[in-house]
Amino acid sequence: MTEPNSDCLFCRILRGEIPAKKVYENEHVFAFEDIDPQAPTHVLIVPKKHIAGLKEAEADDAELIGLCHLAASEIARQRNIEKGYRTVLNVGPGAGQSVFHLHVHLLGGRSLGWPPG
Repeated sequence: MTEPNSDCLFCRILRGEIPAKKVYENEHVFAFEDIDPQAPTHVLIVPKKHIAGLKEAEADDAELIGLCHLAASEIARQRNIEKGYRTVLNVGPGAGQSVFHLHVHLLGGRSLGWPPG
């Protein structure tokens, strides 16, 4: 992990200071079950590099953001929800972002309505 933030909840999870139910990990990302699931599958995929959110991301972070989505795809395959799932990035408090460490929500395992929200 680069540039950890000592106050960030997800950085603390990455350091093992706060327990989380891990579902996936590689050298770039860590994925764990959401503690307040909104679907049968609700996994959070976080980069190991601290980025506050999508609006703070830079061009150099593009690959890492893509790797978060590829991890979501792998988890969806493992959970057999490939017929329908959603990846969501909430950006800012007005969109529901409450932890300011970029993260992708993987939601699936039930019918997902449109429009969301």
